[in-house]
Amino acid sequence: MVRLGMRWWYLFILTAARMLAASFFRIRAYGTRHVPATGGVVLASNHQSWLDPALIAASLDREVHFMARSTLFKNPAFGALIATLNAFPIERDSRDVKGVKEALSRLKAGHALLVFPEGTRTRNGTVGPMKAGIRLLAERAAVPIVPVLIEGAYEAWPKGQMLPALGRINVLFGPPVTVEGGIDGAVRLREAIVRLGTDPHRNVIRRTNVESKTGG
Repeated sequence: MVRLGMRWWYLFILTAARMLAASFFRIRAYGTRHVPATGGVVLASNHQSWLDPALIAASLDREVHFMARSTLFKNPAFGALIATLNAFPIERDSRDVKGVKEALSRLKAGHALLVFPEGTRTRNGTVGPMKAGIRLLAERAAVPIVPVLIEGAYEAWPKGQMLPALGRINVLFGPPVTVEGGIDGAVRLREAIVRLGTDPHRNVIRRTNVESKTGG
């Protein structure tokens, strides 16, 4: 069910993204009940491909905001397009005070903010080390952190491949996590994301989500 108040342009793109994701990638989303329907939340995901932001947004019934590396805004037309879809620039390899302030502003305004703590797309399909700082962002905005695991996007569109291939993609959302600051917190966040793909209760998470969608 689409939330009331979703902007028509975002809804149009969301509908198109869902149709394409279902047709070409047989996308399935699990555990979406862990994402609050309203209010600020940090969605912390692994990063497998260029498809990831669209796949996560297509999995949810609320608008998602995005931290996007500043180089994506160098093309004025593309930058303007993704800005209409709630993306804003951030300098990936420096302390971008302006970008952090914008992230905090959006979280405090009650938006869902998608971040990729790895900082870049995976080169081999595994979940890489996480950058510290996500905990501080969530703490300062007083919002939860929801771990997200994308599976299959790397196989569909790995780094260095020109165009995506057909495949099966899963997007799994886990319960909110509490992480410590610094390196230990980054390690714990990575563990929470990886655990979504290996947890013995994974099928229970999936079944519960399916039942909630079908009314079972």
